[in-house]
Amino acid sequence: MINLVYAMGTGGAGGAGGGGGLGAFLPLIIIFAIFYFLLIRPQQRKAKQHKQLLADLRKGDKVVSSGGLHGLVTGMSDDVLTVEISPKVRVKISRGSISGVISRPEAQVKE
Repeated sequence: MINLVYAMGTGGAGGAGGGGGLGAFLPLIIIFAIFYFLLIRPQQRKAKQHKQLLADLRKGDKVVSSGGLHGLVTGMSDDVLTVEISPKVRVKISRGSISGVISRPEAQVKE
């Protein structure tokens, strides 16, 4: 009778432990897919839009900086913009710190 108990115990446990393979990694793959579509992809899209916004800046655009300064772009170089925040008051702002364009001159608006 003891032999019968040992035989039954090893047969049932041995079959349950052999289910590795893709089934073990499936939850990790699903979690990665969720993170990609909910976090990574939207962040990449937003970064791409911001890069395009910075590339499309022109003189005469009304912009807002990440620090909250509102002004009119009066001069440009590769990395620095000159922004007029008040009549005869101009400041130099890094191009990367521009967070948005408020309006563009009428001649540049594409419709």
